[in-house]
Amino acid sequence: MSKSITPTVEGGLLVAITVIMGLVAVYVPLFGMLVEFFCAVPLAILTVRQGADKGLIALVVTFILLTILISPLPAVRLALSFGICGVALGWSVRKNFGAVRIFITTLIVASAAQILSLGILMAMLDVNFIETQIEMVRESFNESFAMYESMGVEQTRIADAKKQVEPALQTLALLMPTLVLLTSLTNTLAVWFTSKWIFPKLQMKLPLFPSFAEWKFPAVFLYLAAFGALGIYWGVTRGWTMIEEISLNILIISTAVGAIQGLSLLSFIFDRYKVSKFLRRVIYVLILVNMLFLQLVAITGLIDMLLDYRKRFFDGK
Repeated sequence: MSKSITPTVEGGLLVAITVIMGLVAVYVPLFGMLVEFFCAVPLAILTVRQGADKGLIALVVTFILLTILISPLPAVRLALSFGICGVALGWSVRKNFGAVRIFITTLIVASAAQILSLGILMAMLDVNFIETQIEMVRESFNESFAMYESMGVEQTRIADAKKQVEPALQTLALLMPTLVLLTSLTNTLAVWFTSKWIFPKLQMKLPLFPSFAEWKFPAVFLYLAAFGALGIYWGVTRGWTMIEEISLNILIISTAVGAIQGLSLLSFIFDRYKVSKFLRRVIYVLILVNMLFLQLVAITGLIDMLLDYRKRFFDGK
């Protein structure tokens, strides 16, 4: 922004840009989905330049305008899915946090906002979104089964498939906390990469992450994975449904973090022995498409959190 523009005018312009993006996101098919990912950037810029208080005020003004121009429900979703993430990221940048701390701060805010958003929408619509989503998936499967039946597929095969679908849907219901976290992670990544692209054009920048080969997570995820495995056993054998649900989510999240660390360790080894980029990509694809290989990488990553193979065998070099 030009230095001749006052902070008030600058804030007004950035709010107007955010509102226009919100309108495009709601009313323009396909392209609007892409624009939605950029809705947080103006608020992030404003927060970096003028502080979190001005960023939050701008967020409230944006929400009010979107509520008037569209409706409350899309306004709530845009404000809590992306707007508050932009303010959190901008505040972290203004505080000169490192890349990891900025990302974690934004992810925590995004997760809290996602839970709040679901709570508000459920209260406003008096609808259980979990049951609604599961019912939509169930209807989708039923339509697919009907299509296969019309194509002449054997009834026994269709019946077997139907028997497998219901347990999967029940598992999906148990995994809602993980799905909420995944949605929050997606929003955080969207805010991060869009800001990373726009910031340099305004003489601003985000700190760089360490190279992927250097990524390490605390050993607490190993202990959480062990607790999750034991909790699932207790929940299944003793009928503790809540313990089973909590443990399943903890195990999946911890295992996913372990897989990231395992791939990071593999990247470190590739760098160490100068493996070609082509061979690296082939190995990564083989791991990602083979569940057994992916599980082995995840277990290796979880153990690496405790033993630190890079330091133990390579002196961290």
